[in-house]
Amino acid sequence: MQGQNFNLRHLKAFAEVCRSGGISAATGAVHLSQPAITQAIARLENDFGVQLFARSSKGMVPTQAAEILYLRTLRALDLLRAAAQKTRKGAGFADQLTSTQLRALIAVAGHGNFSVAARSVGVSQPSLYRTARDLEALSEQPLFVKRPKGIELTPAAELLVRAARLAFAEMDHAIDDIGQLQGVERGVLRIGSLPLARGTILPRALNQLASLRPRLQISVSDSSYDEMLHALRHGEIDLMLGALRWPAPAPDVVQETLFTDRLGVFCGPSHPLRDTRPSKTDLAAYPWVVARKGTPTRAHFDAFFGGRHGAVIESNAMLLVRGLLQDSDRLTMISANQVSEELRTGSLYRIPIDLSDSPREIGMTWRADWRPTQTQKTLMSILRELATEFGEN
Repeated sequence: MQGQNFNLRHLKAFAEVCRSGGISAATGAVHLSQPAITQAIARLENDFGVQLFARSSKGMVPTQAAEILYLRTLRALDLLRAAAQKTRKGAGFADQLTSTQLRALIAVAGHGNFSVAARSVGVSQPSLYRTARDLEALSEQPLFVKRPKGIELTPAAELLVRAARLAFAEMDHAIDDIGQLQGVERGVLRIGSLPLARGTILPRALNQLASLRPRLQISVSDSSYDEMLHALRHGEIDLMLGALRWPAPAPDVVQETLFTDRLGVFCGPSHPLRDTRPSKTDLAAYPWVVARKGTPTRAHFDAFFGGRHGAVIESNAMLLVRGLLQDSDRLTMISANQVSEELRTGSLYRIPIDLSDSPREIGMTWRADWRPTQTQKTLMSILRELATEFGEN
């Protein structure tokens, strides 16, 4: 079961029973009959494999699992309601939204094409097109604009997409939370990692976490900073690791420093400058492999040399950087933490030079309103403990 597959009407009925304390009291608020609400709760209990309510003289008493689900459901519905109110003025739009419509909208947003979007979610193109257009009619304003390169979403549609992804993420967290209550692994831990963290602290943290939760599913994104920030803010990942940006890149994210790091200049074992103390002019005479533009490392490289340096190959891929340095006179400017294993084995060597760089803060970034699951909290604790072993080089 995935968060995006839950029936929103079932979740609304469940939330109202929690709030009102009984099925009879909930019927008017959600406009469903008592049998329909009973069926909705039974379906949710079947999906989660837990009992959600205990009957007593005081009515329907939520179990611990229900309390967890109630909190996540309220957060998900609030996200959808807030976006719906911004999308279409007037009451009722949020209450008419369905998971099927939101999945169709997300698919079109991700692929920019109705046919490709339909294949990605396993339905026919006419079916997805009809669902998407039904949502557009319901919103009473355009959601899709046809462009030469494909389908583009309007600002109103973008609002709905972000809210839907975040709402579905909340339900994914509910699956994880209730699974933990049952002693089983049901969720997926989704992390975004920039190169330095990906090659240093993250592998050790994930191995430690896996020793505690051997059946846990983990997904690590390794795209660019901007792409991962977008994914974080849209609920596609829940935690991002790497060099922090100051000021914070968006008002709705929080950053926490784990350790500080400095850059160094490195070469392969046969480089002419190995075991020397070169000047900046000496370094500038050689070709380089450095991070792509838009990264803190590249910004410092450009500032240090002022554009006066040898030919450059741009790459953030450590495997390529290592390979290029092995059999050439190229140099690289990178974190010593990132190449610690290469330094230990002698496949790379550090060239002593003062780069006049300020310590970079390496840490975690998450959504300001994020409520982490126990699994996510455990990972964050492991990262904080491991961070004490890293620092300036």
